[in-house]
Amino acid sequence: MSQNPGETSAASTRPGMGATTYDGGTTFRVWAPFAQDVSVVGDFTGWDERPVPLQREDGGRWSVDVPGVTSGAEYKFRLTGAGGQQLSKIDPYARRVTSSVGNGVVYDHAEFDWQGDDFAAPPMDDLVIYELHIGSFFTEDPNRPGTFALAFSKFDHLVALGVSAVHVMPIMEFAGDRSWGYNPAHIFAVESVYGGPDALKTFVREAHRRGIAVILDVVYNHLGPSDLDLWQFDGWSENGKGGIYFFNDDRSSTPWGDTRPDYGRAEVRQFIFDNAQSWLRDFHVDGLRWDMTPYIRSVDGGGRDLPEGWSLMHDVNSALQQQFSDVVFIAEDMQRKPEITRGDGAGFHTQWDGAFVHPVRSAMKALDDGSRSMGSLAEAVTTRYNDDAFQRVVYTESHDEVANGKARLPEEIDGNDPRAWHARKRSTLGAALALTSPGVPMLFQGQEFLEDEWFRDDVPLEWSLKETYHGIERLYADLIRLRRNASGASAGLRGQQTAVTLLDDQAKLMAYVRRAQGGPGDDVLVVVNASAQERRDVVVPVPAGGRWRLLVNSDAKIYSDDYGDLGSDADAFEENGQTRVRVSIAPYSVLVYGLAG
Repeated sequence: MSQNPGETSAASTRPGMGATTYDGGTTFRVWAPFAQDVSVVGDFTGWDERPVPLQREDGGRWSVDVPGVTSGAEYKFRLTGAGGQQLSKIDPYARRVTSSVGNGVVYDHAEFDWQGDDFAAPPMDDLVIYELHIGSFFTEDPNRPGTFALAFSKFDHLVALGVSAVHVMPIMEFAGDRSWGYNPAHIFAVESVYGGPDALKTFVREAHRRGIAVILDVVYNHLGPSDLDLWQFDGWSENGKGGIYFFNDDRSSTPWGDTRPDYGRAEVRQFIFDNAQSWLRDFHVDGLRWDMTPYIRSVDGGGRDLPEGWSLMHDVNSALQQQFSDVVFIAEDMQRKPEITRGDGAGFHTQWDGAFVHPVRSAMKALDDGSRSMGSLAEAVTTRYNDDAFQRVVYTESHDEVANGKARLPEEIDGNDPRAWHARKRSTLGAALALTSPGVPMLFQGQEFLEDEWFRDDVPLEWSLKETYHGIERLYADLIRLRRNASGASAGLRGQQTAVTLLDDQAKLMAYVRRAQGGPGDDVLVVVNASAQERRDVVVPVPAGGRWRLLVNSDAKIYSDDYGDLGSDADAFEENGQTRVRVSIAPYSVLVYGLAG
């Protein structure tokens, strides 16, 4: 039972923001510096019948211990605002909510059984990421969004594909039941329609059991803007802006709403840090991908610097990397800034790379071979930041690339028949470049079986395509196994060194060597034909003599019956003082060779 509302409550001496359970009750604490008074109501008070007052603490916080309140209790804060207005607000730190416009729910992270989960995420050179959206990845009823439970029922598919990590699009509680997730209303609460916090934890635990890391998409460049109880939370604001959690001048404006958090306010910085820490500590996720960091580090997405945003990213990343040694922090920045992935800059481990996706997609979509620049492709392959091959994420499809007027790459190539020969050939050529280039490769859900629907949060993947295009899925799986050096024959694809050994813009040919230490089992040769013509007896310089064994031929008939199977092992020879091989390659194809022992 809660205390008698007639009693005088005292501020709590226990730590923690929001609703924190203890043996025998729950501590409630909230930051509301301009409120005149604050109370908590819930099913334990008869809601408004017996509100429990919170007492003011230093720093504008209010708190109280309420005996008898346990996990599952619903609650809200009632505030008298700065101007005397009566406000009803969901707890900013609510770990669970009934809905984005409902009530907070007391939740105890310690009650979940992790069953000994002690998974360690793979190193950067072994990351192959699969981006998925919980609501559309897999559904049993197309009229209802997917859930965490439905998503992990497809983990066997991801294991067979061979990816080492899933990037889950945002799952912070958002307005309504369907969304991409980039409109977070309550950032500590897990989307209720997906299953809530226990369902996410089960998803993570089951991913770890299968050797798959979980990277969570987080949104700190803006909040909401709808169903946003943080807006003018305690009644105070300036210039008609958002109040204590937001900038109250022109720095508040973003393309998604007038709701950029005030990165210069200590309590807001702590709020964001606590949130990032919670995903890693309480949910065991293995990394965070920060959405659209240009709107954290600048006011307008690039031109007008925002020093408070730079320091927020640096400070959060630095502190969390000290606490969690095997996590990965990814920035969606796209503006080719080396300082994003420098320790004295924003401090991310790696960043989505516009220097790869845009030129590669452009080359694959070009109708005319003459429009394909092999120089641009070579630059896309070899770009690196801070002299580290893995400080960029490379891909041809992501949620941004296949929505909002843009389509899946096969459909961009052939809108009339996105599964025809040209669409299959060139889309998988782009994927092969991503999976053999330096960087952290990423796929988007359904890419591996030629999903052609542009991404929408209310249209699930067409899983029947998995059987129809099982050969294409096998090609992706074979490339992923090579990228991760599963057979011990391709260590160079996890190495730092890349050298272009052939570049012929007229014939649309390119070759590059990937290596770690070099030698048999390490050196990998990638030969690319970006033309509609087969090329025979192409002479390619290589770093060592001996037999170069063909590890993957994207033209093999095992991938499609209408492929030509052109390609074979190659023996090195000396010519004019240089070691070379002679290869034949089919149109729009990739050959991947490994130096045999």
